[in-house]
Amino acid sequence: MAKINIFYGSVYGGAERLADSAEEQLQKHGHEAKVIDNPKVEDVSNSEYILVITSTTGQGDIPDNLMPLFAALQSQFPLLGGTPFAVIAMGDSSYGDTFCGAGKQVEELLLELQGKPLLPRLDIDALEDFDPEPVAQPWLAQFAGAIAK
Repeated sequence: MAKINIFYGSVYGGAERLADSAEEQLQKHGHEAKVIDNPKVEDVSNSEYILVITSTTGQGDIPDNLMPLFAALQSQFPLLGGTPFAVIAMGDSSYGDTFCGAGKQVEELLLELQGKPLLPRLDIDALEDFDPEPVAQPWLAQFAGAIAK
């Protein structure tokens, strides 16, 4: 059983609901998953596995609730030493180049911190999928399976 810390960036609650759903789904796969509501750098650096679920706001920006953690990780730069991570990015493709920009930024930072991507980032387009959960479920099952190996 792996310990998975789930971090989310949400504007209108969609990413938070998906994080709660991911927590339940990963627990059903036998993992210890926990949504971290007010994350600190230590929550990331002490993680066995990291899952970030974030929507995108503005022109590819990180949501306000996730920005303090993102900024702290940038300034403190705790090397993750190969800690496995995965990112679900939510966005609206009508924004063009900034589509899923928050998830892309988070993924880039985790790579810079020497995290190890467990799966390719999942980008969910709000124009195609109003409810992100059906899109995320198969990916989360893949994530749970990748951890089990």
